[in-house]
Amino acid sequence: MKIGICLPYMKAGLTREDYLRWFKAVDDGPFHSLSCGERVHGPTYDMRVVLAAAAAATKRVEITPTLYVLPMHSAVRVAKEIATLDILSGGRVKHVALGYGGRELDYKAVEARFRGRYGRMDKQVAQMREVWNGEEIVPGGGPIGPEPTKPGGPGLLAGAMGPKSIARCAQWADGLYAWSGNGEQGELARTFAMADAAWEQAGRGHSPYRLGGFWYTLADDGQRKLYDYVYDYLDIAGPEIATMMAESVHRSSADAVKEALDNAAGAGCEEVFMVPATAELAEIEGLGDIIAAL
Repeated sequence: MKIGICLPYMKAGLTREDYLRWFKAVDDGPFHSLSCGERVHGPTYDMRVVLAAAAAATKRVEITPTLYVLPMHSAVRVAKEIATLDILSGGRVKHVALGYGGRELDYKAVEARFRGRYGRMDKQVAQMREVWNGEEIVPGGGPIGPEPTKPGGPGLLAGAMGPKSIARCAQWADGLYAWSGNGEQGELARTFAMADAAWEQAGRGHSPYRLGGFWYTLADDGQRKLYDYVYDYLDIAGPEIATMMAESVHRSSADAVKEALDNAAGAGCEEVFMVPATAELAEIEGLGDIIAAL
């Protein structure tokens, strides 16, 4: 199982030097890939800019956006951004995760329609692939470049959890990004089972790529920091949900993190993304020690 790590993009006050240290530590470490998520509200950093910086500052790890909330954006613009990132990284954008997003206020902030986002994304994925295949989008305008390093562009992973959304994504996705906040094997396995059934029903002829993810921390006073991170992350859903989820996560020690990695492998993850609760380098160093001991 390949192990990647998400960059800290939701912490206020991070500096250029902080990110450069993270880029170097991840690229020098035993990690397969690095990722970054997308949020609009809060102190979040822009996913696309952070990953462009990572592509320039690293040489080895894969660069994986996790994920684009595609219906908030122009599909043509996203296709152009991803192809550019792929080229600047030297062809290290192997997968891109796409999702619908559930934060209506983020949609409102960027003046995008929240309603109709499911059907809109189906069309957007088709348009992205048209761009990457060099087809005209506007008659007479010619193709929109640049060409990605891989013909047809990188693999597209669906960030979906429910049976209806997974079935819908099975029509176009190359794989699934399954999330389990506490890295539970049963939760990941059930999601992948739904994906396998949906891919078979859609007649895809291949199994979906299996990417998993969960929250963790290896910082001092980690359980408190993990609770605070998850609560702040989900505060938009209301205090009851935020509290319930924050109380459900406990991957805050080396043994607990190793157990979650074993869970991910047992669920059939081909790759797993670790999402740290802090921006402390202890998150990378401690995780590197765990991986080295596996």
